[in-house]
Amino acid sequence: MTAVVAALLESRGALQSLRRTLPRDGPRVLACRTPTAILRALDRHLVDAIVLAPRGVVLTDLPAIRRRYPGIPVVAYAAFRPDDGELLLLCRREGIGAVAVEGLDDGVVGEIVRRHAASAVFRAELADAPRALRLSDPLQLEVWEILLDRIGPPLRTEALAERLGMSREHLSRQFAAGGAPNLKRVIDLTWVARAAQLLRNPAYGVAQVAGLLGFASPAHLRVTTRRIAGVSVGELARLGPRGVLAGFVPGNTRSRLG
Repeated sequence: MTAVVAALLESRGALQSLRRTLPRDGPRVLACRTPTAILRALDRHLVDAIVLAPRGVVLTDLPAIRRRYPGIPVVAYAAFRPDDGELLLLCRREGIGAVAVEGLDDGVVGEIVRRHAASAVFRAELADAPRALRLSDPLQLEVWEILLDRIGPPLRTEALAERLGMSREHLSRQFAAGGAPNLKRVIDLTWVARAAQLLRNPAYGVAQVAGLLGFASPAHLRVTTRRIAGVSVGELARLGPRGVLAGFVPGNTRSRLG
């Protein structure tokens, strides 16, 4: 499933600026006309961030959105005026992570969103992974970066090998050199860690997260979680991505499969 940035903005120009400044290979912008449309996007898509103009009915519905999806970052982007101090304070109280000013930040709004998106939070939580997993070779680190950049369902070993211009067998053998984990296990680690991040949002259940991330079924997510993190899927929200990594390192790093 392709990830999106859900945007409810005041002008077409702001929407165009957001689309123009986000990476071409990143999440696509999904325009929303109402807070209900944002909720619909959150229900149907992998949402990397919400970008909105915090005025009128949006402010009325924002607290409910934040309660249901506290793990989805929100960026405010509007033509703020000098007398909008109280509005900006309200944005801060509601957990809005960053503010971009239409007309001033149009050229960098995509970068602001990218720095505060759920994918950036995920990357920060797994910042210690290369050291913990003994990834030091340039190929290992390149593969890890590719896996981190993948927001939706993970690339499989065959797709990674094709992207890197080598055979599946050679990639698996090279990745596991020097005591590093088996590549298939590391792919599944990132998959389960993303599930843990999504399940921090009370509105998401196991079945929905399994569907959003491309697991074959909720049972597939449950089995993979137990194999990778050593816990039940019900523990994922508490663990978060960092906790999944901690559970993975002690004894779940090898597999007979490449």
